[in-house]
Amino acid sequence: MAENSTAVDRENTLYLELKDGRVVIAMRPDLAPIHVARIKELAREGFYDGLVFHRVIDGFMAQGGDPTGTGSGGTGKKMKAEFSKERHVRGTCSMARTANPNSADCQFFIMFEPARSLDGQYSIWGQVVDGMDYVDNIKKGDSFSNGLVKDPDKIVSMRVAADVEE
Repeated sequence: MAENSTAVDRENTLYLELKDGRVVIAMRPDLAPIHVARIKELAREGFYDGLVFHRVIDGFMAQGGDPTGTGSGGTGKKMKAEFSKERHVRGTCSMARTANPNSADCQFFIMFEPARSLDGQYSIWGQVVDGMDYVDNIKKGDSFSNGLVKDPDKIVSMRVAADVEE
């Protein structure tokens, strides 16, 4: 029997639970295998559960995944950049980093709108395929303080779909 080409690859799908509902992210190991493996490892450890979206800029992106909630924390495990020709469009999931291209750790962002200026500069590891309206509802930050959010929304949980019984 031929495999259904529209079948979901549950091993490379994330369920990001937010206050309003489930966001489904198709991971892209073809673009960023190191980053996808690390995100899956952290998700399976429950690392992201309860972490906040500390920097959210309306019309741009929502950034989270920092264990300190400040934007300066991480796990101490830096990854080599995996830049691609893929574009940062609405729903793109990409890794946050410092000025050093090889400094991505655990923080990531989800794009609200396209941002060509980020293309080729950040490691894209996924794409929201369902639930983007829930991402749109993440509490926005102050535009005068680089999107820092007071009393930010949290990641309820983040799981690899293959690990979730339904």
